[in-house]
Amino acid sequence: MNPADSALRTSVSHVFVTRFNLPTPGPESLVRAQEGWLRNRWELFCRYTVPSMRAQTSCDYDWLIYFDPESPPWLLDGVSRHTSAGLYRALFRTSVSSAGLLADISDLVRVPGAKLLTTNLDNDDGLAIDFAERAVSVSTDAPRAAIYLVNGVIRNGNRLYRRTDRNNAFCSVLEEWDGALTCWHDWHILLGRHMPVIEIEGRPAWLQVVHGTNVSNRVHGHLIDPNQVASEFGALVTDASRPGRFLLLADRAVFAPARIARDGLRSAAKSALLAVVGKSGLDSFKQSLARPKREVVHR
Repeated sequence: MNPADSALRTSVSHVFVTRFNLPTPGPESLVRAQEGWLRNRWELFCRYTVPSMRAQTSCDYDWLIYFDPESPPWLLDGVSRHTSAGLYRALFRTSVSSAGLLADISDLVRVPGAKLLTTNLDNDDGLAIDFAERAVSVSTDAPRAAIYLVNGVIRNGNRLYRRTDRNNAFCSVLEEWDGALTCWHDWHILLGRHMPVIEIEGRPAWLQVVHGTNVSNRVHGHLIDPNQVASEFGALVTDASRPGRFLLLADRAVFAPARIARDGLRSAAKSALLAVVGKSGLDSFKQSLARPKREVVHR
């Protein structure tokens, strides 16, 4: 799907990178081990992620997805259908190092541009139709910069919420090819420790889906009518509910402020915990929360 050999190739090589079921340690490993996780995640991927990539107004990008080599046959069949259609390149790995990721990207991009732009895309989320076009249009004189399109939409069931998140998971890194770090160099909330950050305002650029197998996502922002974002997300939101006037007013007056207060407390606690115990300690804490609770039966 990618005009990589075209003489009209832009000066920026844009590569989306996705971990599908790549084995990784931490709290996510406990969630992935739950019954039905993989099938549910594939359904979300086919419902939101794939259609949003197919709908991009610019197809001048590549998409690299990592899968577990021990993936079941039904998943391999689905992946084969996608790769036969040229939707993405699937690679099967037990782990991916920084050097390995850059080597895979270099192999994928046959005609590299002057700079490399990498964007993280989770396997259960979606993008506005112009996300790729907007991301690649960002320029900077810095040798490397993290880019965040800060406005997006959260979908929880049939409700939509508009949110501003200044270090969201749909992060990009624009940089020189030589010594590239990529958007996976650190957690998306910590890229600003390593490079300048560029925040892009404007229309919603991404759709984050809250569901039963999320590790940490929850509802943020304020309730909206799906018609407000139909032009950006199309079929991803057409089946969402239209809230009545009373519910919209109640959300603005009561529920949204309560979420903002909750998020402020959680953010402060997370920052404090990160400062004290570091990334590994925070991962251990999240893993303890994600571990399935045992049912105690008294006889």
